[in-house]
Amino acid sequence: MIVKASPSVRKLARVHGVDIDALANRLGRETIGREDIISVGTPSASSISWYWDVEHSDYGPVRVEPLTPMAKTASANLTAAQQLIPAVTHHDSADVSRIETLRKELKAEGIRITALAFYVAVLARCLIEFPRFNASLSPDGKSLVLKEYIHIGIAVDTPNGLVVPVIRNADELAISDISATLTDLAERARIRRIRPEEMGGASMTISSLGGIGGEAFTPIVNPPEAAILGITRMEIRPIWNGDAFEPRPMVPLDLSYDHRVINGADAARFLARYRELVKDPDYLLLD
Repeated sequence: MIVKASPSVRKLARVHGVDIDALANRLGRETIGREDIISVGTPSASSISWYWDVEHSDYGPVRVEPLTPMAKTASANLTAAQQLIPAVTHHDSADVSRIETLRKELKAEGIRITALAFYVAVLARCLIEFPRFNASLSPDGKSLVLKEYIHIGIAVDTPNGLVVPVIRNADELAISDISATLTDLAERARIRRIRPEEMGGASMTISSLGGIGGEAFTPIVNPPEAAILGITRMEIRPIWNGDAFEPRPMVPLDLSYDHRVINGADAARFLARYRELVKDPDYLLLD
């Protein structure tokens, strides 16, 4: 039997390591299409770039912009994360009425505290209460490394790409110190003044799109961390108080986690506790 398949399908079969004649025989067909190859083939990491091997200029004008070294590194890291981590994202939202009230009261006293500082402080507290979220799988996947420190990574958008400086020992810092450190790290990240020792070793990362917008997203876990918390822009929503709807400032939360380390029930409990602490944050000002 002569198998009918286009040259592009035959090339795809070679990339996926599929014997096109054997596949046609197994399916009892003379014609094999692209979808047949994809359904049974598994491309190797080295061959996956075939999908991008397209001469785009055949379809119209193009221009080529080389990636920066930082962007190349981020690309490799993100690809590895997606290939290696079975990630799940749990979505929720938190009432930040009290945080906003405290910030206004402090501002009236000449003290400026960013909302992100509160989110970092609450995350530090949650990592103490949920140690499995402050862990990393060993390289062989046979054990967990449980960390006894709380270092929070902060994803910073810069003109040169995404940078993740780290706030060391965040659980030991006053809220004002966290806020000052956040401002300093963000400013220096944007002008490429972050030192190597200020990167890496995070317990968990926060990726905040609060200054840009959006209702939800799926942040990619930053290996070797076990989870990442995404935060988007606060918005006023009608919340039922038992008698009527009332406007409340709500912040969307997106918790992506490595399912090999964290199960869905633990993720739900973690985010429920996070929401509880965000709603009543006065204890953060006692230090």
